[in-house]
Amino acid sequence: MQLDKLRQKEVDNLFAAILTLKSIEECYNFFDDLCTVGEIKSLAQRLEVARMLKEEYTYNQIEADTGASTATISRVKRCLHYGTDGYTMVLERLEEQKTEEPKQK
Repeated sequence: MQLDKLRQKEVDNLFAAILTLKSIEECYNFFDDLCTVGEIKSLAQRLEVARMLKEEYTYNQIEADTGASTATISRVKRCLHYGTDGYTMVLERLEEQKTEEPKQK
């Protein structure tokens, strides 16, 4: 299992650090120091691909809207079907947050 290869003290520390972030602005600051712009965009793109796949967009629509390659779309789809449900968990929580936010006038 891939998670077994990933589990180590340094990765635990990274995830613990991420869990300390309290705002989107703090995330921007931390990830700007941690990652390249391309790495951040790639992670964001994969999450958007996962969202679109869950909403049953076609590969062509996803490719056109996100710029993701079919290889990336396939990889994300494989994770959605055979992964650890990380994408699904996060996407559901994001959707819950949207419905809980008060309507702005």
